[in-house]
Amino acid sequence: MASSLISFSLLKPKLNLIRASSLPSSVATTITETSTSSPTLDQKFGRKGIKFTESGSIPTVELTTRNGSSLSLRIPDGLVTSYKPKINWKNDGFEELLYTVPGPGGDLDSIKGGVGLVLNNVSDVNSKVSPVCTSEWEVKDVDSDSIDALQVELSCTCGTLEISYIVSLYPISMATAVVVKNNGSKPVNLTSAILSHLKFKNQGGAAIEGLKGCSYCSHPPLPSKFEIMSPAETMKTDSPGWFSFGSEPEPKQGSWTKEENRFTMLKHKFSRVYTVPPTERLKRIYDTAPSKYETIDQGRELQFRMIRMGYDDIYIGSPGSFSGKYGKEYFVCTGPASMLVPVTVNPGEHWHGALMIEHDNL
Repeated sequence: MASSLISFSLLKPKLNLIRASSLPSSVATTITETSTSSPTLDQKFGRKGIKFTESGSIPTVELTTRNGSSLSLRIPDGLVTSYKPKINWKNDGFEELLYTVPGPGGDLDSIKGGVGLVLNNVSDVNSKVSPVCTSEWEVKDVDSDSIDALQVELSCTCGTLEISYIVSLYPISMATAVVVKNNGSKPVNLTSAILSHLKFKNQGGAAIEGLKGCSYCSHPPLPSKFEIMSPAETMKTDSPGWFSFGSEPEPKQGSWTKEENRFTMLKHKFSRVYTVPPTERLKRIYDTAPSKYETIDQGRELQFRMIRMGYDDIYIGSPGSFSGKYGKEYFVCTGPASMLVPVTVNPGEHWHGALMIEHDNL
């Protein structure tokens, strides 16, 4: 797994790799003597800070660092359903950042929200978008460094594409990274995003800082199995109400404008992609979208830094009054993406994309 992380040296220093592809001799002996069945995931990959369990009927891995920060990852679909970083000045010391809701009928096995990967093959312009098989993940390896840095690598193969998805937890940050290798003989065009559903205490106190001067247009998110709001729903007009006072109409899809404010308020409903317009990218020199921005939750007095790597766009979806359909707390969907201009992966080449969420709430 270390080799797949070389391109992500910005995430954290390289870990001391401890392979988990074979069982400790004591465990292997016990299993041989007591059962002929295959070892469980926890027997094969578990170690201090990395525990494999089942949430309902879904295999799950729980990561916990020395300072108590924790992360929960569902293995089959690669969905991060919980991230609780250490917040020293909070009463219990930890705060849940991610927003999730049960599936239809309260089904916890089909939970929505959290942090998830979207990956689509758009190589054939004459056919529908083909989602890449990101709901068939298997554990490939784990990695740890004195439980101050923990990683789980998932892998799957879809046609000619070999895909790795690495989820990492550190004392004050978490990261998700995707590596796609094209083993075929033809180039492959992909659209992708790593979308996070973030929890806010209230609608009026939600904002983002760091996008001033960046171009944006109204645009739906890429569809996914873990979406809370469908792409069509994100583009609907919000109903008039208290928070609609002072709001300006959203630009039409395909119409570009620039963010003029230091703080992008998230109380109004919108669905935007912040990036360089595709026509501007044809120029020899152009400004890129910010590589990082901060979410601000005034109600909980928390800020989190969102850092993108390998992606060109930033997606932000604010539900406005629609959030009331999904619970009492407010949420926002955001993350790095390559939506407007597909990424081309040539035969034998790799493409990397990553999201890091870090904080200074100590």
